[in-house]
Amino acid sequence: MTASKSERLMNLVIMLLVARTPVTKDRIREVIEGYQSSSDEAFEKMFERDKAELRSLGIPLELASIDKYFDDELGYRIARDAFELPEIDLEPDELAVLGLAARVWEHAGLAATTSHALVKLKAAGYEVDRDALDVLQPSVTADDPAFDAILEFTVSRTPITFDYRRPRDQEPRTRRLEPWATVTSRDRWYVVGKDLDRGEPRMFRLSRIVGEVRRAGQPGSVVVPPGTDIRALTSSLAPSRPTEEATVLARQGSAVLMRRRAVSAEGPVAGPDGQVSWDRLVVSTYSAEDFAGEVASHLGDVVAVDPPELRKLVIERLTALAEADT
Repeated sequence: MTASKSERLMNLVIMLLVARTPVTKDRIREVIEGYQSSSDEAFEKMFERDKAELRSLGIPLELASIDKYFDDELGYRIARDAFELPEIDLEPDELAVLGLAARVWEHAGLAATTSHALVKLKAAGYEVDRDALDVLQPSVTADDPAFDAILEFTVSRTPITFDYRRPRDQEPRTRRLEPWATVTSRDRWYVVGKDLDRGEPRMFRLSRIVGEVRRAGQPGSVVVPPGTDIRALTSSLAPSRPTEEATVLARQGSAVLMRRRAVSAEGPVAGPDGQVSWDRLVVSTYSAEDFAGEVASHLGDVVAVDPPELRKLVIERLTALAEADT
């Protein structure tokens, strides 16, 4: 399955999960990237293939009346009670693999495309259940340009070289690395491996890589030393980061995952719409910049209160999303 097709199918699933009412075929075509630029005939063929593929994967795609009192207009939906998995007992290593997979999909273009699709749905008058995405539960974004190349070279066990700039560096420095793993630590992506210039394990943050990641050896030539515990190594190499607290207002019934992490919750309280149907949450985070994306992803169901920097960043992200869809 090609990357574009995978993203199209994933966005179709997301769209039908979050919409509280069935979505018409015309609206699906307008919102989902990949359908928009196709001809009528090409869209019909593509959409029929996509529906068949989703159903073959066990995703219950249904055709239902948009208005429960009238059956003259039909739309598509995914029944969440049939889609969600029952409780499953997994071994620790299986949970670790599933956790990584859930984090990786919310990567760069897919995360942005999904947000744009939700904005379009809300603008079209559809009620959007943003927390339906908790079924998929992505938790770490990967906006770093180097992410794809780093992941590819790590999987293929290929030595790499890249330019890397730390905050205190005037100019980037060239690094040579045997990549052992691509990992997350404190909401950031890193590559862990053997620094060929220092001869010891090091960890590099992907957002600090400047320019292209280049191959510096043959695929398959990187060997992870037997007995290496990547999780323990990541913990030992990860820089310490102070936490800070952010205050938000969350509409009751929304932001399920954010509520789980809240240091405190108070409610019901009055919200920005004047309704006493909100809760005030204090959430621990590593930075306002990191947290702003999560707040903005709830598209108005979560409103930033404090610190002021968080409010400014959320407004900027929502404005950018709105402008991208005009």
